[in-house]
Amino acid sequence: MNQIPHEFAIGGVFMPPLLVAALLGTVATIITARLLNRYRLSNYFFYPPLVFLALLVIYTVLIGTFFIKG
Repeated sequence: MNQIPHEFAIGGVFMPPLLVAALLGTVATIITARLLNRYRLSNYFFYPPLVFLALLVIYTVLIGTFFIKG
């Protein structure tokens, strides 16, 4: 039988897998954005907030697909 839960229980509160993936994606995006700003690579983007949003979506999809099976 499939032993993978469809929800995550943190402190007795059930959370959907997409929410957990979005939180981890947000953390990964913030780290990436800080690294881009530290090394001044964000100057090469036309609109950095749009890059932040795109990275957030990419990280969320990758984490949800490969790390969180639900």
